[in-house]
Amino acid sequence: MCRGFGGTGLDRGRQIYSRNARRKSGPRARWERLPFRSAVAKAGRFFYNEYMGKRKLEKSRRRPGGRGMRKTIGILAHVDAGKTTLSEAVLYHGKAIRAKGRVDYRDSFLDADAVEKQRGITVFSGQAAFSLGENQYYLVDTPGHADFAGEMERTLGVLDYAVLVVSAADGVQGHTATLWRLLEKNQIPVFFFLNKMDQPGADGEKSLAELREQLSPDIYWFPEEGLEAAAEDLAALDENLLERYLETGYDEKLWYGRTAELIRSRRVFPCFSGSALNDQGVIEFLEQMDRLTKTEYEAKRDEPFCGRVYQVRHDEKGNRVSFLKVLSGALTVKDEVATLDGPQKIDELRHYQGLKFQTGKTAAAGSLCGVTGLTVKPGEQIGEAPCRPRLETTPALTAKVEYGEGVPAKTVLEEFKLLEAEEPLLNVSWEERLEEIRVHILGTVQLEILQELMAERFRRKIRFGECQVSYRETIGNTVLGCGHFEPLRHYAEVHLALSPGKRGSGITFESKCPFDQLDRSYQNLIRTHVFERELRGVLIGAPLTDVRVTLLAGKAHEKHTEGGDFREAVYRALRQGLMQAESILLEPWYAFRIQADSRQLGRILSDIQRLQGVFEPPRQQENRVTVNGRGPAAGFINYSRELAAFTKGKGMFSFRFDGYEPCQNQEELAARFSYDPEADLEYTPDSVFCSHGAGYPVKWHQAREHMHLKVSLP
Repeated sequence: MCRGFGGTGLDRGRQIYSRNARRKSGPRARWERLPFRSAVAKAGRFFYNEYMGKRKLEKSRRRPGGRGMRKTIGILAHVDAGKTTLSEAVLYHGKAIRAKGRVDYRDSFLDADAVEKQRGITVFSGQAAFSLGENQYYLVDTPGHADFAGEMERTLGVLDYAVLVVSAADGVQGHTATLWRLLEKNQIPVFFFLNKMDQPGADGEKSLAELREQLSPDIYWFPEEGLEAAAEDLAALDENLLERYLETGYDEKLWYGRTAELIRSRRVFPCFSGSALNDQGVIEFLEQMDRLTKTEYEAKRDEPFCGRVYQVRHDEKGNRVSFLKVLSGALTVKDEVATLDGPQKIDELRHYQGLKFQTGKTAAAGSLCGVTGLTVKPGEQIGEAPCRPRLETTPALTAKVEYGEGVPAKTVLEEFKLLEAEEPLLNVSWEERLEEIRVHILGTVQLEILQELMAERFRRKIRFGECQVSYRETIGNTVLGCGHFEPLRHYAEVHLALSPGKRGSGITFESKCPFDQLDRSYQNLIRTHVFERELRGVLIGAPLTDVRVTLLAGKAHEKHTEGGDFREAVYRALRQGLMQAESILLEPWYAFRIQADSRQLGRILSDIQRLQGVFEPPRQQENRVTVNGRGPAAGFINYSRELAAFTKGKGMFSFRFDGYEPCQNQEELAARFSYDPEADLEYTPDSVFCSHGAGYPVKWHQAREHMHLKVSLP
């Protein structure tokens, strides 16, 4: 193992390892920090550590009595924390790849897309399988940049455990806190890996203290050699362990079994450390993780099929591939599965390693796979109880697509719709009034990636206009909206109560209409129409949000009512109600973190106030200061450039979407947009009635007098 150093390096390494083993108690205990006096001794320690680590890992592979569990592990981090580098090291030691790639060399296994290689960042979630012992692992490497948070968040629905990578040189950063909040929301057990311990300024103990202060006090340092050194801390968290510890001391099998339960229930979050780039601490981390994780998919193999789609991509031949996890039961080629759009058939089933795949016939519970034949959206649950969970990630910006003259808008729109199939948050739209294509985005880096994707996939050169804030509208009071649609041989009437909803609740629906007045099937149809397309407000035509829609009454005709009639009546009722309501314009806010030299604190606080933001008391650490706060996205869109300019590139600005708040300049914005709700024929508030064999329109403010049902607010 130490060939080239004679036997001296290895022997010296053994001596030093033995001498220091007892005092290894935290991240500080690293071979590069021990008081070695010669390069030979350092090399001996390094090679001996690697040798012993690999023996441990090989032993875990041979460990008898394995339960053959399937486990999905997601690796997440703030950008540049070393997430992809750790993924490469894990796959290498799991014998999934023969050589470790590097992001800076553009040869990492999971960042295989041309755009990712060129940029040196993860844009799409990558997946690969590896084994430890008899256990089968699926590793998912997620994007670390905040502009691709939607791709990252959708993977959370398929994870059994998450590894949150934190740079020991940088500590907890803005996106780290966002990731932690999402993991907490989804109740995913978390392992921490303090990376880049070999870099100047890296301080493991300081980073661990910061993690415990800002994320959770239940983050504990786990020694590489086993749990015995942490037995006392763990015993304090569990009565059974404490009783056993006081009676008989440490019992390895008991401690590992019970600690695995504590981790799984999110009562304990283990923290390990090392350098993924230099392969320090990775083997030890894998060996411990294998012993401290467990799943129970084997018990779900006889249950009905249920799966979660976490990604949609298009292969080189243009086939739409849906990547999913089998949560229960099994999935087989030619199976027909339930989706929100009805039953769909699986044409082909693929087992992926990066971009490469092998076709298969079946996928058991706990497995990740790719399938063709489905037209579902990322994030959707299929099979048993199909649904589409709501994501927290929300684009706060929108941009106009600019393309060359003579290029049909329909062609460009279709190409963007293919990209939208992979990233639904793009919410691509054709603005008929302005005759322009618009996309919703999380940040300017995403626009750059979209430009490159359009050039790579469709050979289409495009540009984007200046980013604008993506506004929303809501209402401040409860109103009654009515809609009637009755051209010749058609009939439907709907009465809806519209009331303010809780901030962030979106559009919700309930029915208080008796079934003896309107059949259940028609009421379900009305519910469908409320949600089937984006609703618009009447101030500037922005998307409607945070509104409760309640069906109070409705009427159909025995002979003349068709499905589309209720669609028209519902839209007219919604718009007629909005025309009467107190409309409120909402703008997105960011939660931000600014880190800079302490001498620049006064300028930073002044900028925040100038941009109408608010901030918490600044936190000072040596000569650096951290300011956390909130502010309107419109003011902080380009603040990172401003900060970089006056800090000469040393200031850091990170942010996340933090909900919508009422605009302070609503009247000014309404005047700027000059939106006329009555001229928007796609969203008309007027009703249609029939008289003497012909339909005729009735303006929204006169419609109530013509309604066939007399309804009032409860």
